Amino acid sequence: MSAAPGGVQTVDLNFQATPGVIAAYLLDTGDGLAVVDTGPGSTLPALTAGIEALGATLNDVRHLLLTHIHFDHAGAAGTILSRVPEARAYVHERGAKHLASPERLVASATQIYGDAMERLWGEMLPIPPEKLTVLAGGETFRIGDLSVDALYTPGHAVHHLAYHVGPELFVGDVGGVRLDTHQTPRAPTPPPDIDLEAWRQSVAALRGRDAQTLHLAHYGSYAHDAAHWDGLLDKMELDAGRIHAGMEAGQDFEAISKGYTKVLMQELLAEGEDLPARYNFACPPWMSVQGLMRYWQKKAVRSS
Repeated sequence: MSAAPGGVQTVDLNFQATPGVIAAYLLDTGDGLAVVDTGPGSTLPALTAGIEALGATLNDVRHLLLTHIHFDHAGAAGTILSRVPEARAYVHERGAKHLASPERLVASATQIYGDAMERLWGEMLPIPPEKLTVLAGGETFRIGDLSVDALYTPGHAVHHLAYHVGPELFVGDVGGVRLDTHQTPRAPTPPPDIDLEAWRQSVAALRGRDAQTLHLAHYGSYAHDAAHWDGLLDKMELDAGRIHAGMEAGQDFEAISKGYTKVLMQELLAEGEDLPARYNFACPPWMSVQGLMRYWQKKAVRSS
């Protein structure tokens, strides 16, 4: 576990025994601990160990601030709440029903991951509705001594929230994947909700916030500056354009994914020799291709 500015604690969840891929963030609220994004059920032992390294225990957790409900961000939430009755979770209104009844989420993910489902993500238990604080975005609420602004930030997911707490801005996936200070942020674009127009609006809202530090789930804490957001938008346009060009050329998914992955990994390697392997865990390129192809297909249907 490492300390970030402002008293935020970063816990490396060591996803699939790979450091620096998925982070959870801890804050002492004065009313127990808050966890921003729990990670999947498979990494709950790492989260528990990180909390214990603070001199606390899982039983001291009272607030789970979930940016969105994807497995790598919220998978462990139900298990934590089943073990800590005093805790509750905060989630966008369009994600709440899936946390209360995650069967469709699990079934959909099982179609993709098959036998690897348990190894990758672990269990995802339902959360009783009375343990959910349902947000629309735009609310300011208090947890212990802290004032929290919940910000609706779609683009990566239609139910995505960011949380602004003092000088800290927790941006989930809408802030991009950035595994090192030398790496330019890249937009993670898995299906089904990718909306680049909404994403640009979310970036505009976030970059205007009076904050000092960005906290990314994938991975780490960075200065809240124009360079981060400019880099993210530039790479998002570049990657989306590459996928669109392949589709316009009549290439199928396999060809587009192979070409995109090759170029992406070359660009990441130029920024750091360990980045390609870590990035592949944090944001599998084939999933980003799937999401962008779906985005362009939906856009073409709307245009026609």
